[in-house]
Amino acid sequence: MARGRRMPKGMGGGMNNMMKQVQKMQKQMEEMQKELEETEVEATSGGGAVLVKVNGKKALLELKIDPEVVDKDDVEMLEDMVVAAINEAFRKADEMMETEMRKVTGGVNIPGLM
Repeated sequence: MARGRRMPKGMGGGMNNMMKQVQKMQKQMEEMQKELEETEVEATSGGGAVLVKVNGKKALLELKIDPEVVDKDDVEMLEDMVVAAINEAFRKADEMMETEMRKVTGGVNIPGLM
């Protein structure tokens, strides 16, 4: 019964257009990811006492510590501020990536992209 059945006229062209759109979106996503990987995100903690910069790849690029907060008797507080600043920078990098991905995908959640 299924033998000899063909796609309704015009269906093949629609599929080709959809594939072209998917390829275009894929290229845009690749370009956007490369651009975002080079983008720097900055975060601070301790009221600006600790500053970190990361890129879109979540690589730590820079760490600055205000000498005023370096207290040999309270190293634990400094460690906590460094961890907090790095985690905030990573969160900002994730947020930036998600925002840009939504722009490319039109808000459609595509499994496996992020």
